[in-house]
Amino acid sequence: MNFTWLDKYWQYFVDGALTTLELSLCTMVLGIAGGIILALMRLSSIKPLKWFAASYIAFIRGTPLLVQLYIIFYGMPQIGVQMPDFMAGVLALSINCAAYVAEIFRGGIQSVDKGQMEAARSLGMSNGLSMRLIILPQALRNILPALGNELIVIIKESSIVSIIGIYDLMYRADTVRGNTALPFEPLIVAALIYFVMTFTLSKLLGVAERRMRTSD
Repeated sequence: MNFTWLDKYWQYFVDGALTTLELSLCTMVLGIAGGIILALMRLSSIKPLKWFAASYIAFIRGTPLLVQLYIIFYGMPQIGVQMPDFMAGVLALSINCAAYVAEIFRGGIQSVDKGQMEAARSLGMSNGLSMRLIILPQALRNILPALGNELIVIIKESSIVSIIGIYDLMYRADTVRGNTALPFEPLIVAALIYFVMTFTLSKLLGVAERRMRTSD
């Protein structure tokens, strides 16, 4: 095992980790927002919205993320939509994430007692206000472990964007492998950095879950 090259290339991994974190954070925000919207559409009584959400979720969950990334990266310019590589990566990951988050939120919303909505409506609250202030907070408490797992998956799956030239952690690791002719050691360093990021996120989510439990 040879890690003497780290003195020269450690900055590569720092820059790659920062790009990965930025990519993952953007994906989490957009994916959760999109997932909530899709979940509400899926539970809506308006059939076109319900059909669209169900079809979207089924298609995205039934096709590989790699194919979706290629469709966004190569397909969007074909219809005249030009975007930076980073934005294309975020869009592809967010589209994929939203489908899985939607099912998580749908299950969480359905797990809340229906009497909660009826009580809120009886107090004069609108359907939207009841959902935002009464149902969603309770659903979030129920789904936090599953949602946390999905957020951890986002960090790991973000490595796939390296194939379209985004300078994330995996791309930097491959660059170091090529420069040093060491096929194994740079991957170990990248794996350890991914572990630190996902382990830290899991601990933060654990703290949030305990605080929610205490608030009950």
